[in-house]
Amino acid sequence: MLIALTGKNSYMLRRRLDELMAGFAKKYGDLALEKLDGSEVEPQVITDAVVAMPFLAQRKMVVVRDLSRNQAAAEAIEQIISSIPVSTDLVIYEPDIDRRSAYFKVLKAQTTFEEFGELDARQLAKWLVDSAKTQGGQLTLADANYLVERLGPNQSLLANELDKLLTYDLKISRQSIDLLTEPNPQSRIFDLLDAAFKQDKRRALKLYDEQRAQKVDPQAILAMLAWQLRLLSIAKHMGQRPPSTVAKELGISEYPLRKASDLAAKIDEKRLKTLVEEALTLDVRTKTSAVDLDEALKTYITAL
Repeated sequence: MLIALTGKNSYMLRRRLDELMAGFAKKYGDLALEKLDGSEVEPQVITDAVVAMPFLAQRKMVVVRDLSRNQAAAEAIEQIISSIPVSTDLVIYEPDIDRRSAYFKVLKAQTTFEEFGELDARQLAKWLVDSAKTQGGQLTLADANYLVERLGPNQSLLANELDKLLTYDLKISRQSIDLLTEPNPQSRIFDLLDAAFKQDKRRALKLYDEQRAQKVDPQAILAMLAWQLRLLSIAKHMGQRPPSTVAKELGISEYPLRKASDLAAKIDEKRLKTLVEEALTLDVRTKTSAVDLDEALKTYITAL
């Protein structure tokens, strides 16, 4: 068996690796499993590990991580692959790989190549519903969508929070979600902007006060506001191009950009430009003069 694992979905990538190692160890024992940091070892060390006969087992598995960070080893990948005996399984774990490289092309052509991309909001919600069902629980699609909106697209975080919710009650409700989970700060800043653009100043300030009560520093809130405004600017100028395409080109997550595209429709371009400039001016003021940023942010939010 020769498998290459790659992709930006760190949760699914790690889960697949754990699945392969656990299945192998259960059948052949832990002593038959060898793990190497490919970024640090010489190519010959990898080759030696691959060709060595299994110890007190019928087979052995060698897991090599981040081999692409080792130029000499990456250039020797074909020789490493050609040296694999029938008694060895090799798993190459590459979370981040240059798709333009010769190394990538060899893996793509000569291995069982498994790539795990990030899930969008709809896919995450469906995954949550299916995961809850697999664990004997119940979660409606509407509440799964709410959970994604509340926590953001981090699948590892969602998995941990799902386990917590199922431990509390196998039938997950909106009430248990609100009781047991903390909203993602970026998600709340998005809600803050949404409320402000709807002229609901009271809710916008309430959301700001919630962040401060949770010990989120004003400078961090300003940074999150700036990031959301950047997403709005991108969404405003992407025209008819789908968020997935734009997100991929810019190296950002599709989920927040898709949310931003809906919000961007509620504000004209001139106003958005002014808000960006005012946020930048406020940031400069905090670095060059004595400013009560807490009060300044409240004033900024009220004026949105």
